[in-house]
Amino acid sequence: MEDPRSDLQADASEREAAPDFDELTPPEDVVRGDRTRDDFFDAVLGLDSPATASEVADRAGHGVDAAREYLDWFEQMGIVTQVTTAPATYKRNQEYLNWRRVQTLRSEYTSEELLDLLESESERATALEREFDAESPSAISLTRYAAATDQSIEDVWEQLTAWQTARRRISLIERALTTQSSDVTDLESVA
Repeated sequence: MEDPRSDLQADASEREAAPDFDELTPPEDVVRGDRTRDDFFDAVLGLDSPATASEVADRAGHGVDAAREYLDWFEQMGIVTQVTTAPATYKRNQEYLNWRRVQTLRSEYTSEELLDLLESESERATALEREFDAESPSAISLTRYAAATDQSIEDVWEQLTAWQTARRRISLIERALTTQSSDVTDLESVA
């Protein structure tokens, strides 16, 4: 390997000076630097109940002032809604999340693929409805059903969760299909 040109080489004093590692930016700050918004977004998506700016800041790993700014912005965007004012608490806006999921389905799948997914999820939901002999998962008592069928509570819980998931997916897929068909109708009426 050849030495660099002399004008690119460090002089003797530069070579002797060791870097001050204490003055370097910590690696976690370098990695998180441009992701502050994403950190707060992830924090609010994980909310199961209303939370204060301080609680959101803790979840995101950032300061409370930054949390207040992002929560205000997220509220303007419809991602969260403010529940109380003193102290200010926020909850995630589930309708916004559902809308995003519908938009994702519309952009990633064709109508035919969505119809196939709808059929598959509908069959799954119908099979679970028959198995539990009930109209909805909320009508089932976990402990009573487990005892009556000699299954573990965990197994019954997993089946009920799968049923709830199938029902949610059906709803989202139907919305994606309905939205797509109304868009086609709108385009046809304009032409």
